[in-house]
Amino acid sequence: MKLNELRDNDGANRKKKRVARGPGSGKGKTAGRGIKGQTSRSGVALNGYEGGQMPLYRRLPKRGFTKPNQLKFAVVNLGQLQAMVEAGKFAAGAELNEDALIAAGATKRKLDGIRVLGKGELTTALKLTVAGASKSAVEAVERAGGSITLTRPVREPAEAAAE
Repeated sequence: MKLNELRDNDGANRKKKRVARGPGSGKGKTAGRGIKGQTSRSGVALNGYEGGQMPLYRRLPKRGFTKPNQLKFAVVNLGQLQAMVEAGKFAAGAELNEDALIAAGATKRKLDGIRVLGKGELTTALKLTVAGASKSAVEAVERAGGSITLTRPVREPAEAAAE
């Protein structure tokens, strides 16, 4: 095959349809838009308009709520921490707070705090001081011989608080 033999596959390129170029083009006069009416004119906005009937998006109720003061936590998984220990970012048994985790590159920023989650496996004992942690993460860290100290108080479930 030579450079002058290169060409597109059949059907890969289509010529642009030139509308309103006379009766011989097959799309002359009204340019395929029909006669009169909203869709024959430019600036058509038919989506969501149901001819005066109450549109579907207004007939259905609004759902849900977004808390305006919701806390956002940066997430660090146990597997990440183990990989960082193996890479020599911090030593086994090290005391790690949120600033140390950011400096080591576990996360870029702490937002409202760092939360440790239980994805992955931790075999090294670490002493962590973070804003939050899942139950599985706390159990896994303690199983490995480490400890997690939470700086943000843990809210009790509603049933436990009622008893």
